[in-house]
Amino acid sequence: MRQHELRQPAGATHKRKRVGRGNASGHGTYSGKGLKGQKARAGGGVRPGFEGGQLPLIRRMARKRGFRNPFRIDYEEVNVGALGQRFPAGSAVDAQALRAARLIRSARRPVKVLGDGELSVALTVEAVRFTKPAVAKIEAAGGSVRWLNGEPRRAEPEAAAPAATPRRARTAKTETVEAAGSPPAGEEEA
Repeated sequence: MRQHELRQPAGATHKRKRVGRGNASGHGTYSGKGLKGQKARAGGGVRPGFEGGQLPLIRRMARKRGFRNPFRIDYEEVNVGALGQRFPAGSAVDAQALRAARLIRSARRPVKVLGDGELSVALTVEAVRFTKPAVAKIEAAGGSVRWLNGEPRRAEPEAAAPAATPRRARTAKTETVEAAGSPPAGEEEA
């Protein structure tokens, strides 16, 4: 048998139910909607999960609250202390080496190196993310870090705010008066 010869078995497909086409069809008058009410109206009905005002199931079960962020990245986390115990000096440490050493479960997920523990051997560590303490400890031991997605941009230190200018004690009118050397007409002192 070939793909173009496949057919639905007899009785698998049905004609669409046409409601409201006379009582002889068996689906006339109320058209399968029963008698009056919210669900019998055009556009009527209640939202999914509505239980007639009763506390719905989703609110009765506290463990169902919240949501899962679809953009969250789950990292395989490794501490620098574990690296120093499993790898000899001068080793290149990447996801495959970590998987072989059984420090991570999957080589497919991105690796993040954390700074817990002490490192005394020089290693070349390759990962997607590093914490600042981890980078400091790896480089202090004579090793190097290699960012797989490029090193993240560092936040530039904020420039010092300019000194506040003193409030102007005089108005522009007063300044023009001083520049002219005499008060404007009509404002002479009596």
